[in-house]
Amino acid sequence: MSTPPSSSTTTGSNGDLIGTVAGPGDGPNEFFIVTPDEQAVKTGEFITYSVTVEGTPRDVIARVTNREQARGLPETFMADPHVAPEAVAGTLGVPTEDIDLYRLEATVIGFYDTNMETFSNPRQLPRPGTQLRTAPDAMLEAVLPNLGVGAADARTESGVVTLSSVDVTARDGLAHMGWLLNRETGAVDLHVPIDEFAATHLAILASTGSGKSYTAGVLMEEMMKPDVRASLLVFDPHGEYGSLSEMRGEDMFAGEDGYRPEVEYFTPENLRIRISELSVGDVMAVLDNPSDRMQERLAEGWRTMQQRESRTWGVDELLDEMRNQYGTDDASVGALEWRLRRSIQRNELFTTDMNVPLDDLVAPGRCTVLQMDTLSRRDQQMIATVLLRRLYQARLAAVRERGDDPNFDGDIIEFPLFSLFEEGHRFAPATGDAPSLGIMRTITSEGRKFGFGLGIISQRPSKIDQDVLSQCGTQVTMKIQNPTDQKAIESSVEAAGEDVLRELPGLTPGQAVVSGDAMNTPVLIQVRQRHTQHGADSIPATEEWRTAHEQRQEQPTRSEGADMGGGDSSGEVDLLGDR
Repeated sequence: MSTPPSSSTTTGSNGDLIGTVAGPGDGPNEFFIVTPDEQAVKTGEFITYSVTVEGTPRDVIARVTNREQARGLPETFMADPHVAPEAVAGTLGVPTEDIDLYRLEATVIGFYDTNMETFSNPRQLPRPGTQLRTAPDAMLEAVLPNLGVGAADARTESGVVTLSSVDVTARDGLAHMGWLLNRETGAVDLHVPIDEFAATHLAILASTGSGKSYTAGVLMEEMMKPDVRASLLVFDPHGEYGSLSEMRGEDMFAGEDGYRPEVEYFTPENLRIRISELSVGDVMAVLDNPSDRMQERLAEGWRTMQQRESRTWGVDELLDEMRNQYGTDDASVGALEWRLRRSIQRNELFTTDMNVPLDDLVAPGRCTVLQMDTLSRRDQQMIATVLLRRLYQARLAAVRERGDDPNFDGDIIEFPLFSLFEEGHRFAPATGDAPSLGIMRTITSEGRKFGFGLGIISQRPSKIDQDVLSQCGTQVTMKIQNPTDQKAIESSVEAAGEDVLRELPGLTPGQAVVSGDAMNTPVLIQVRQRHTQHGADSIPATEEWRTAHEQRQEQPTRSEGADMGGGDSSGEVDLLGDR
């Protein structure tokens, strides 16, 4: 393989000079900086310096991880809060601007290697006295996300490879999530490669009210733009994504070829599951505590029914089959009949012959939202189980080219899929108590090979199955204060280092740490504003209480409203008088 002249790679224009290296830090990749300007270098800031690695000058990037004051005004002179620091400095006879010095700790990330298209750690700390600058904005836009920027992408007309010359906005398939929090608004825009999180799965984790649904909306908007045209299926237990339909009429989502995103909504009235699509495990999950003997009879009867050519059978046919096998007076079959009729036959979700056609659910350029807010948690899980299984099998058939087999009569989906689960802990609970958990584990562990990605949104990471969570290659983590949830992130999210975990309690709504496969290093961002309305705002309780109280006051009281005709309302006094 040819090696482009990465040795001439530069960061582009120099950033602001902010301090000098004081010496090595505690860890092998850490060092200390002394700076007089603590305002210019915030915790999490990216700084750069030059070192020579194997004879080649490299621009290395490091992240500021901690700060402490190295020198300031004497504390005894600062005891009176009514005396301004400038007055104290004047009394001491020293210039105000030279009073403070700060000692910052930084961790080496590495230099961006255009051959490897990622960071490479030089295993070499800067010498004491080395000048440090803030990393250039344009360079950070090119190297922070995993965009695969190579030497050819960064080479200028003069032949110099300059990372700051890369225009990431000219690329297709990127999601503009927001901008680097430590810089001015919009100075360093963050564009995440959609292919990365669509293939290796996504987790959006945050406490309630921290902006996880808002952030999911931002990503869905990006996925439905003309340069992506994703096939997106959203499991929405609370009906939070009704406003996505606004994308249909917005010009920014329109393509030059006439493309407009399709946004379809399915409600419980048009969601149906054919009974023969269920597995015996699905049925066991919705029955009330079946005994071992009942489970044995059901498993055998179900296996026999699934071997039939007809797929339009129901509970009656299943019971007939079990009675054929075990006799008409079998007590276990009798007990199963009551459970099956109550849990399956009387549930309008299940039918003998109807199924939601997969072609109605998924298509390139279509965002389908399953609004399941009126369904029980168990029914939501059952819908997810059956649909995911059918979609996965259809993708499997497409990748294995089953369409060429004249005997194959199953569904085939020729394009990749991405399913997003709001309240992901409902569908993949850590307790294991959900029929949907098995297929979600399968997809998160094997879906990448078959073009089937999952996204999990949750405010309780500790309640998500750890196998599923650990397979989510890209993480968007927002404010999380619960220690148990922080522990779950630490144990399940590989990219969550101490730096990331330390940031979580202090984040405000809309701020997030993005890490994992879609990133070359974790970054702290401010999520951009949505183009469509946010559909999950908190209810203004005090306003609605006042309004409801006013309406209640305007209504006639029970006694005043007791006008039975034949005259004016009698009122409470009259009623009492009638006694």
